[in-house]
Amino acid sequence: MKRYLTRASQPSPGRMRMFCFPYAGGGASAYAGWQSRITADIEVLPVQLPGREGRMNEPRFTDLQALVAELDEEIGPELDHPHVLYGHSMGALIAYALAQHRYVRGSRLPAALVLGGHRAPHLPAPLPDDPGIRDEELVRLLDGHGGLPRVLLDHPEWLSALLPTVRDDLRLCAAAGTVDRTPLPVPLHVFGGSEDRLVTVDEVREWTRYSTAYGETLVVPGGHFFIREEDSFLDRLSALLRRYESRPDLAGAGPTDARQG
Repeated sequence: MKRYLTRASQPSPGRMRMFCFPYAGGGASAYAGWQSRITADIEVLPVQLPGREGRMNEPRFTDLQALVAELDEEIGPELDHPHVLYGHSMGALIAYALAQHRYVRGSRLPAALVLGGHRAPHLPAPLPDDPGIRDEELVRLLDGHGGLPRVLLDHPEWLSALLPTVRDDLRLCAAAGTVDRTPLPVPLHVFGGSEDRLVTVDEVREWTRYSTAYGETLVVPGGHFFIREEDSFLDRLSALLRRYESRPDLAGAGPTDARQG
């Protein structure tokens, strides 16, 4: 099994797979339970980044390009089969950068990019990459912007252990401006939370310029962590994926930036 994947997978003809990348400070467990909620013809494959959960003792990446290069090396053979990429917050940036990396290399691209809760790369990062900021100040900043899952605020010991990972992930996110901004020939579906205090819907909507195929913005109830807060998101995501489950090479069609509330 590839160390970036939490379980083995055997590609089957005609079955789409969705690789899921976590938010800053998060791990593959963010997507636990998704398989039972997503259409059965899509296989959900959470991606475990180093330095968290089962890979806690491994050094974390703070260089985005180095991370996507290793991802392509490690799971590239899996990506040569029909697939969709999903990323939330930091994971959206990783998913997009990985697709750009493979586009430059002439490798197979995803049937669709599905991104949530992250500003388009040409916009400034919503949180500072400041190594001098104290833990207490960083927590206040994150909490003030809705950038921490509520469960962590209820368990200070978990939060304290997580902060080094969050700091490194913020450094990685600060590299958003270095990502190639060439629009990809891939359908791009971007989710934004209607009450997200960290990333506005207008900032999410800016992603649609990064696709030459089809771009749409979908607004769902909830804050920055709407993937944890609202069942309606998974219902919308499952409906979206049905467009691809029986046609794994679907290129996407429709008006650019078809917004749904």
